[in-house]
Amino acid sequence: MSAYRCPGCDYVYDEAKGEPREGFPAGTTWADVPDEWCCPDCAVLEKVDFEEIGVKR
Repeated sequence: MSAYRCPGCDYVYDEAKGEPREGFPAGTTWADVPDEWCCPDCAVLEKVDFEEIGVKR
């Protein structure tokens, strides 16, 4: 599974962990996160702004 980082605040979305507070259970892939979703920490940058930081195990 991969992880994606917000370049604005360094929040990381890890597919293996998901983001339960946003409604994405563990194992939710990046492709399944809606395109209009924005960073839950800074709320400034959107999904398209995130950078893939590689595979997490």
